[in-house]
Amino acid sequence: MFCKNKIMTKNLDVQQLEKIANEIRIEILKMLTCAGSGHTGGSLSMVELLTGLYFYKFRCDPKKPFCDTRDMFILSKGHGCPALYAVLAQMGFFEKKELCTLRKLGTRLQGHPQKGLPGVEVSSGSLGQGLSIANGCALAARLNNDKKRIYCLMGDGELDEGQVWEAALTSAHYKLDNVCAIVDNNGFQIDGRTEDVKALEPLKEKWQAFNWEVLEIDGHSIKEVTAAYDKAETIKGKPTIILAHTVKGKGISFFENQNKYHGVAPTTEELAQAIKELTL
Repeated sequence: MFCKNKIMTKNLDVQQLEKIANEIRIEILKMLTCAGSGHTGGSLSMVELLTGLYFYKFRCDPKKPFCDTRDMFILSKGHGCPALYAVLAQMGFFEKKELCTLRKLGTRLQGHPQKGLPGVEVSSGSLGQGLSIANGCALAARLNNDKKRIYCLMGDGELDEGQVWEAALTSAHYKLDNVCAIVDNNGFQIDGRTEDVKALEPLKEKWQAFNWEVLEIDGHSIKEVTAAYDKAETIKGKPTIILAHTVKGKGISFFENQNKYHGVAPTTEELAQAIKELTL
């Protein structure tokens, strides 16, 4: 029997999930401002992807975060961890008051996820490695006859890494249908627009050529996000990737599509204005 998640329920409707996503955005902005550093844009772009996963689909128990039958999540784009921390705290993996320790000396909430924090499977953030880790977890689950699913969230800029494509070959070769990869396709990486740094298109056709099931969605539509997770679970004989079209800095007018906030935290004035936008 799967561990029961005491907080998540599939009875949450789209409006309720959207409300949670809004709360997650506020927590992200608060902790980044408190830290005075961190990745604002790339954390905000993945909020609906994590909200739809954890509060709708993901099988886990915050009171028993490492129970054997849990689903597993690998945050390959580790710099987006403020979003993950906010979600884990909202679900009860640890207390929300710990969020204000982000990037502080001695904190469990490092600038990239660190194993040891409840809900974090591996220390991650060296870009390009997450899908390989997910493959290993998926193969282990198969050997153990576990029904768990492995989710791995990557950034679009991260797809520049050759290891991603080696891992993609491996997933398909071993027919790892318990792997669901997600690309936060927000169009930017640290050096600018992804298409200017290293063009990705035609991205859907590339993954299809690697024998993956490809789902393209609006990554800020809770309805499309949850439907994609449902669809991915039905695919047999091949892995699934969700190409989620997102907006860097989503939800805050003066952060959206502004790559200067790739690694810059909000000021106290920007925080106040952002919260005002989110609570109108």
